[in-house]
Parts: sequence; C-alpha cells; structure tokens
Amino acid sequence: MANTSDIKNGLCINHNGKLSQIIEFQHVKPGKGPAFVRTKMRQIESGKVLDFTFSAGHKIEVVRIENREYQYLYQDGESYVFMNVKDYEQVNIPANLIQKPLFLSEGIVCTILFHAEEELPLVLELPLYIISEITYTEPGIKGDTATNTMKPATIATGAEIRVPLFIDTGETIKVDTRTGVYVERVKK
Repeated sequence: MANTSDIKNGLCINHNGKLSQIIEFQHVKPGKGPAFVRTKMRQIESGKVLDFTFSAGHKIEVVRIENREYQYLYQDGESYVFMNVKDYEQVNIPANLIQKPLFLSEGIVCTILFHAEEELPLVLELPLYIISEITYTEPGIKGDTATNTMKPATIATGAEIRVPLFIDTGETIKVDTRTGVYVERVKK
C-alpha cells in the first residue's frame, strides 16, 4: 500500500472499487488545518473525469498497468482480434473496450492498456490520426473553397465524416480519431 505522498501524474489506483488514473494533483498545506492532496482522476473503464481530495497520509492502492502496441487484424463476431507487434501473440478485444471501432482498418497499430497482474485488457486507444481514402461523397464543384461548408463522406473503414466541398471520391485524407473530424488532404 502506498500513501498520498506517492501520487504522481499517470499513476493508476483502485479508487472506490474502480480503476482510475491520476491526471493532475496538487499538495495543499493550508495555514490552518491538516494538509491534503487535491486530485483529478479519469476512470479507466468509463472515461469520466472526477475531482477527489485525499487527506495527507491517506493509504491508496496502486495498480500496475502497461501500455502495449498491438496491430489490428480482423473482426471476429462481437470481438476484434489484435496481434502483439513484438511477440506475435493474438488477443481478442470485446467491442465495448473500443470507443470508435469504425476507425479501425486492417494493419493499424493501436495501444492497449493492460492490468499487469491480471493480464486483462482495459482500454484500447486508437492512434490520434488515421489516413484513409474517401469511398463515397457527392461530387464537388470547382471553385468551392472559399466557404467552410462541409458535406458527408464515407471513408474506407466505413465511418461517415464531414469533409469540405472540394474533396472528391478516391482522395486520401487525414482524420482525427478523437473527434472524427477531417484534418487535411494527403498527397499520394
């Protein structure tokens, strides 16, 4: 068991029966009264960000987690199959651990957060950006670059996003996986 003096950014703890990761913390020693530690934590399973204050010296249960790189292979029913890029071990990840499965494409390398003691996958993190080809969108009109008007488009992974009017079918674009927003056109 550790205590509040061991708290640091990125530390994963078991808080109220749920795994939480410390985003930021601040040791506070007021002029009157005991010291305390103010924290901001993200629950790993749900992604919720919570504020919590620990009294100084409070015991915390530290959980060891590991980030490992895995390559996406294929979908198998309700789960997705990934391969470890170092030892070629395959693991099935349930769909509920993937926040945006529509951005998965064959061969993409993702980071999977594992509970180290139990070898249990907790969260799958997609890369920040993916490069994909537009499979369908309405034809653009020449000269339509002055406005910020967007139109729907389908990318090769099957996800539907909004792109500027000048983007046509067959072009390659960069997409932000956190928001699903078009970033830029990519030259081949």
